[in-house]
Amino acid sequence: MNIKSNPRHQALRKKDAKADPFEQFVIWFNEALQFEPYPANAMVLATVDEKGEPDARVVLLKELESHCFIFYTNYESKKAKQLSKHNAAALNFYWPHTARQVRIRGKVKKVERSKSESYFATRPRETQLGAQAWIQSTVLANREELNTKFNEAEKKFSGRVIPCPDYWGGYALVPFEYEFFQSRDWRAHDRLLYILENQRWKIMRLAP
Repeated sequence: MNIKSNPRHQALRKKDAKADPFEQFVIWFNEALQFEPYPANAMVLATVDEKGEPDARVVLLKELESHCFIFYTNYESKKAKQLSKHNAAALNFYWPHTARQVRIRGKVKKVERSKSESYFATRPRETQLGAQAWIQSTVLANREELNTKFNEAEKKFSGRVIPCPDYWGGYALVPFEYEFFQSRDWRAHDRLLYILENQRWKIMRLAP
């Protein structure tokens, strides 16, 4: 069996990097899955609100398609409302055990309804009930109200398939910019920036 060594602090050379940043991401992501003890698909999603002020939270990457990063949420949540006003967003992956991070900027769009429904059907039943019981980010009087709403949903769907709510589904972020950051000794880090220009990816090295 071929066991790879941890790529921590190895060089990231422009001549060795993939011409397509999505291919480069997949390589790093697969290595993160191997070496990170925590979920490698955890990512910071940054959006802006109606005042143009930044907002950020950690969400989970659920699917990778060619130049598409897919996550799921409640369409009534704060982040969804922000994305409905400004569909540009940023992602940040941080993998401390491989001493890497990837920063991505792009445009966000909803995935097809059938895709959301298919993914929802694979979720644990308790998670499906939570999606039916709660509108994410709304104010609750107390913990008891949260539990009451969940119990009501559990009773309502007892013995039944739980459908995907209309207000729940996926988003796909389509990047126009990637930055790959590889930590090196003495803070002489490697940073490669990919920018999409005229449907082609341009690669540049950045100072640490």
